[in-house]
Amino acid sequence: MAETHVLFVEDDDVIREATQLALERDGFTVTAMPDGLAGLEAFRANRPDIALLDVMLPGLDGVSLCRRIRDESTVPVIMLSARADSIDVVLGLEAGADDYVTKPFDGAVLVARIRAVLRRFGHAGGVAGDSGEPGRPGERGVLTFGDLEVDTEGMEVRRAGEPVGLTPTEMRLLLEFSSAPGTVLSRDKLLERVWDYGWGGDTRVVDVHVQRLRTKIGQDRIETVRGFGYKLKA
Repeated sequence: MAETHVLFVEDDDVIREATQLALERDGFTVTAMPDGLAGLEAFRANRPDIALLDVMLPGLDGVSLCRRIRDESTVPVIMLSARADSIDVVLGLEAGADDYVTKPFDGAVLVARIRAVLRRFGHAGGVAGDSGEPGRPGERGVLTFGDLEVDTEGMEVRRAGEPVGLTPTEMRLLLEFSSAPGTVLSRDKLLERVWDYGWGGDTRVVDVHVQRLRTKIGQDRIETVRGFGYKLKA
């Protein structure tokens, strides 16, 4: 099996070199770049399996780089930030990132987050088999909610007959909602099911992705249940 190709964009020489070595020891192929413009060129030239982008980059910052990548591809993106600052986190996620990791980070934690993202992207792409549960992700058939159609076999979504472009993470999130319409799903449960977190995570990841999903399938399709979570209107 081919090794997973990681694009790593980080301007700090020590962090870039140490992280590259750590990822390569874990079996990843790594293309490491020191700035955003070089990172964009490397992305276009190599088409990696996943991108790790520092927020603060010279030339083209990480958030802008994430937007440029997202305009061209649904490849998974993890943002790296030196601060657990709300603005950094939200801007990165709104730009299309699938997850974020706060620096300084433990190498084992970073690898675990990379593997978790890659697992769910494989699932969203249809690698996983039929779960056998009615309405669950992987079930054959089309689920309909008003003008929204979710094809759980073809992994396609249509709204009023028009195709809706979703990232794999957004698709996984919608599949969870559509598997249990009218049922409130907590943020922690969504982190576990969609982000594959076996540990506590930042629920802002869920909130931003729900907002992104709403803009694509309709603002009123997913309802906020204050203090509990979200549910898909049947």
